[in-house]
Amino acid sequence: MAHLRSRRRLALAVPVVLSLTASLGFLPATASAAPQLDAATQAADAPELAYVVNTKVNKGTIAAVKKAVTAAGGTIVTTYEKIGVIVAHSANPDFAEQIRTVRGVQSAGATRTAPLTPAGTTDEGAVDYLTAAEAAKVKAASAATPGAEPLEADQWDLRAIGADKAAQINPGSKRVTVAVIDTGVDDTHPDLAPNFSKSQSANCAGGVADTSEGAWRPYTEADYHGTHVAGEIAAARNGVGVAGVAPGVKVAGIQVTDPASGLFYAESVVCAFVFAADHGVEITNNSYYVDPWLYNCMDDPDQRAIVDAVNRAQLYAQKKGTLHLASAGNSNHDLDADAILDDSSPNDTTPVERTIDPHECYDVPTQLPGVVTVSATGVNNLKSYYSSYGNRVVDVAAPGGDRLYQIPDTPSKNGRILSTMPNNQYGFLQGTSMASPHAAGVAALLKSEYPYATPAQLQALLKAQADNPGCPESYDQNGDGTQDAVCEGGKRVNGFYGFGIVDALDAVD
Repeated sequence: MAHLRSRRRLALAVPVVLSLTASLGFLPATASAAPQLDAATQAADAPELAYVVNTKVNKGTIAAVKKAVTAAGGTIVTTYEKIGVIVAHSANPDFAEQIRTVRGVQSAGATRTAPLTPAGTTDEGAVDYLTAAEAAKVKAASAATPGAEPLEADQWDLRAIGADKAAQINPGSKRVTVAVIDTGVDDTHPDLAPNFSKSQSANCAGGVADTSEGAWRPYTEADYHGTHVAGEIAAARNGVGVAGVAPGVKVAGIQVTDPASGLFYAESVVCAFVFAADHGVEITNNSYYVDPWLYNCMDDPDQRAIVDAVNRAQLYAQKKGTLHLASAGNSNHDLDADAILDDSSPNDTTPVERTIDPHECYDVPTQLPGVVTVSATGVNNLKSYYSSYGNRVVDVAAPGGDRLYQIPDTPSKNGRILSTMPNNQYGFLQGTSMASPHAAGVAALLKSEYPYATPAQLQALLKAQADNPGCPESYDQNGDGTQDAVCEGGKRVNGFYGFGIVDALDAVD
């Protein structure tokens, strides 16, 4: 799955926006009169790009900036007045540079490096589907456990965090909804249909929410990622297939992938966070990073605008009561290191090798303020070989699978995570994309227990119930004598597990 591949493979008060965005280094743009575009400067064959224009949250300012956008050769797609974000398209190669000089504009930039209609599709990669023969074997093993779902014997991940026992105490409340911001959710799957919330689902691709029937579903069977994530969170205990961590809560789907490329662009993610907030979603799961940059650096005006726009949207949702969880990434990067080599960005055109400082260049949305960053573990409660990590960056850990070094004693002996797939299928995947929904499920159980908890309180509860194994004495997974990653920190908080591995049983008991 390319980079979804590698994750998966993963009225707002103005002072709130300004104070929190300031912590990410945002500075106001230089004020000036609106520029006038000389038509001769706009080449007839110039590619059309998408942009985010971030302004002061003021109706007068927004109205003036919208006029400037049009004057600079832009077409306004939508405006989020509550957070001061305008989504626009333009073929003017100088559009962003000109708009940044407009009075009231705080940041502006292209959300992609490829034209709006790029050729080709994203390679979603191979998935290990559960075969009929394997399913029969798993069902026979599951039958030995009273009350188990037919395929639960292969769900080592539920047992690892006590989710099977937690379901007997409190499976979660129907008043709690987890929105899966992803590649779409197949709500017709028999394990998802009982818990699916259509009224809180949409397609946000392009930046405008489409709530028509089925708009939230995957475009094709290859877009399986979101359906797998949804099952991990809330697959019903209904005697069919698998069970989710919180089988009693509601799950919604917000489709954000570009239909042509399969990528997650900023304008779509902004739409998703605002939609979730305005439709009463308590928790969002974010098993992706915002394309095309694995890390968005604040000294680049385009990348800075992406961070600004998405941060405004997710902070707006937090203010409305929504907690966000996100995957830490599958690059085995130390997100607290002095430098990281990124050779995958931009991923919508030609990547350029660059060395970035993760304290100045952000993985979005997982490194945004208030977002719960989740690393991945295997059946042995050890960090998965691919999982990114980082002291004071990772908040909690959860099962994400490890097919190489942590093999469970289950019927399929598959170290990855079994969950729902489109068209009534089941399959195994691994990644921090799978870890984040496990933590989101536990957060949903906590929200069910503490319905009035704020996002900050809910995050504190999530950390408090986690169990921390501490840093391992050695992390030489392949036995070649070299440490594959270095865990820094202590027994209470460290770079591999944050505050610890989430515990569903502790959340309800």
